[in-house]
Amino acid sequence: MEFGGRYRMGAPRLRIWEALNDPQMLKAAIPGCHAIAWSGPDTLDLEIKVNLGVVSPTFKGTLTLSNIEPAESYTLSGRGKGGMLGLAEGSADVILADDGEDTILTFIADGGASGQIMKLGKALIGNSAQRIIDGFFERFGMAAGVAVTPLPRENP
Repeated sequence: MEFGGRYRMGAPRLRIWEALNDPQMLKAAIPGCHAIAWSGPDTLDLEIKVNLGVVSPTFKGTLTLSNIEPAESYTLSGRGKGGMLGLAEGSADVILADDGEDTILTFIADGGASGQIMKLGKALIGNSAQRIIDGFFERFGMAAGVAVTPLPRENP
């Protein structure tokens, strides 16, 4: 399942990059995040309770950053266990570009799940995931003190 979006951030690219790498900013922006901390130079451990509508599993996992181009882009890869509900995993490309004094953030994610989670149905999971992504960037903007405006997705 693919998700994503484009967002105009009302701050310079370096400020957005620093906020994206600040665990306290991320914790404030991730709904249901109980804990997030750097566990290595390019890994974060986290615990998050995800509201999927009919169930709300708690996932414990690790996010790994790769393909890092400082203040420009990186790939996030994550995998989390949701107890008896199974496994969720995904990756996302985060790309930052200057737009005058603002920044355009493009987020392209691909994810999936196993076990009982997928029995809930792809449509339910997909809608929940997109709401979580949009909500993340709205809360991220509030935590970072910057205006965030969703933009239409570009077609490749």
